[in-house]
Amino acid sequence: MRIIVFGLTIACLVSMVACTSTRYSNSDGMTNDKSLGDLLRWGFGREKPEPVQIDLSTDYKSYNLYSPEPYLIWIGHATFLLNTGDARVLFDPVFSDRASPFSMVGPKRIIPPAMDISELPNVHLVLISHNHYDHLDQRSLIELKKNNPEAKFLVPKGDKALLTGMGIENVFEFNWWESIAVRNLELTFTPAQHWSSRGLFDRNHSLWGSWFVRDANHSFFHAGDTGYSRDFVEIREKLGDVDYAMIPIGAYDPRWFMSYQHVNPEEAVTIAKDIGADVSFGMHWGTFILTDEPIMEPKQRLERAAYAEGVDFRVPVPGEVNKIN
Repeated sequence: MRIIVFGLTIACLVSMVACTSTRYSNSDGMTNDKSLGDLLRWGFGREKPEPVQIDLSTDYKSYNLYSPEPYLIWIGHATFLLNTGDARVLFDPVFSDRASPFSMVGPKRIIPPAMDISELPNVHLVLISHNHYDHLDQRSLIELKKNNPEAKFLVPKGDKALLTGMGIENVFEFNWWESIAVRNLELTFTPAQHWSSRGLFDRNHSLWGSWFVRDANHSFFHAGDTGYSRDFVEIREKLGDVDYAMIPIGAYDPRWFMSYQHVNPEEAVTIAKDIGADVSFGMHWGTFILTDEPIMEPKQRLERAAYAEGVDFRVPVPGEVNKIN
């Protein structure tokens, strides 16, 4: 039974081993080249970490989510709600129990979303970094479209058809460095070092990346999923320093398998320095068990690394309202 379950989980993680021609690649011209043998070597010998639950906050329940004052709420994994005052932006919304195409198999949440999807304020923009199941969740997107019929959905190049196939309109897709102006925001799709796939035969058929969002007073950066690269230096050179950054800190072990696609906490601190972030928030940890590091390790390592480098890099509590100054 364990072998069967692992085999189906492989189908969710998929695409690290799909044997199709590559359509998109990273800025260094490379792609994740791990083989099926590598995946099996990791998967059959691994011991999953204990599913420790991180704390949640109900801070948002006593806050006016329609406030004109800017704020940022981590809902879990890579999902953030940003209110700029002029617009409410939702990054990588995943509210389902599993990051999987299957209802019974695949990575399962160890904490619920800090906010239920029904508790969200009206959303103007939904931004997707790439099409992996822990970042692009069909059930969540359909519900968001139902609750926010005027919302615009911004996706990487190659993913528009996926959303229109769900019945979602107002979908706009982007290559790296392409921008759109909406509700006094300028939103630019920027590079990240990763890959894409939803199945066995679509590896890298759509793009992946990060988002740089700017209004008259602040700039925000959501890194999506990424390994470390020089992309972040280039983002700063082209778009300027970042006021508030959301950067992944988890899903990094074993390094021989994960290093090209997922940063560790020390590399996350380097990204914060590369993009000139005033304040950074850690994400992509404590929600799903995707890799081998202990649940609390990303937070602990990040705190040590940020202190050593003198970087303001915070680990928010899901549901906590982080006010933007």
